[in-house]
Amino acid sequence: MKQVVYTASPESQQIHVWRMNEDGALTLLQVVDVAGQVQPMVVNPTQPFLYVGVRPQFRTIAYRIAEDGTLSEAGQASLPGSPTHISTDHQGRFLFCGSYNDACVSISPIGADGVPLEPSQIINGLEGCHSANIGSDNQTLFVPALKQDRICLFDVHATGKLTPHQQPQVTTVEGAGPRHMVFHPSQQYAYCVNELNSTVDVWKLRNAHGEVECVQSLDMQPADFTDTRWAADIHLTPNGRHLYACDRTSSTLTIFSVSEDGSTLTLQGHQPTETQPRGFNIDLSGQYLVAAGQKSHHIEVYRIDGEQGLLTPLARYAVGQGPMWVVIHAL
Repeated sequence: MKQVVYTASPESQQIHVWRMNEDGALTLLQVVDVAGQVQPMVVNPTQPFLYVGVRPQFRTIAYRIAEDGTLSEAGQASLPGSPTHISTDHQGRFLFCGSYNDACVSISPIGADGVPLEPSQIINGLEGCHSANIGSDNQTLFVPALKQDRICLFDVHATGKLTPHQQPQVTTVEGAGPRHMVFHPSQQYAYCVNELNSTVDVWKLRNAHGEVECVQSLDMQPADFTDTRWAADIHLTPNGRHLYACDRTSSTLTIFSVSEDGSTLTLQGHQPTETQPRGFNIDLSGQYLVAAGQKSHHIEVYRIDGEQGLLTPLARYAVGQGPMWVVIHAL
């Protein structure tokens, strides 16, 4: 499998493009200078395009992905606020953008040429909106509002319009601060990392009443941790067996194993990593994890080992300044 790794470094306004070899080693292919602080990134699931959110101009830049993974700019579109997180639906028809500072989520159609258009809808009042996560059914959008301790649910219509879901929201415990989400391959469970109390919640997507329900919450930190909790990112291996979350204060990756049906997490350990890991990701084979240190200005590659999914450090690489987003794409 040929894979490329994209890392976004907003302080130096750069995207680094790396080829990932079969043994997990990285080879630098390209450094793209961006006119602005490049932060969130996502690859279109059906077309060879990388979308990046940029500030302070508040826009999306679309890059065409060449056969070797290198990038060339294809177009731009405005966004209604500072882009904290961007994502697409599973068909690559719509781009979603969550804005923490501007308390909104937006939806932008993606043109036939692969370039996003201007936003067609903006939903305000989502204080601390930290991500927009499309469900496995490609019909439900989950939008954590960190400052309100709630995850808002929206139906995504074929026309691209968002309307409140029949169950319009779920709430976390007070002070949790829901942030990012991932979904189990069974399509029955989702996992949300909570920034402010460094926990991971397991959400059953349809209980006996057809509602989304929290069925488990686990602490990410060791029992003796007493510092400020500051969780950031969460990712799941493609086979759904191992879940990882990171905390910036302790600079650790927390390792969970996942039950076969996805309903239960078990804490397996903690891996020290790059200083202040704001973002990380897992390759498409489920063999490697790449973590970015926002304060170390490096990325580090780990091999995922054994039934527990423990991490073995392989190599670290200098990138731009303040790296905070990692995307891995199969060519």
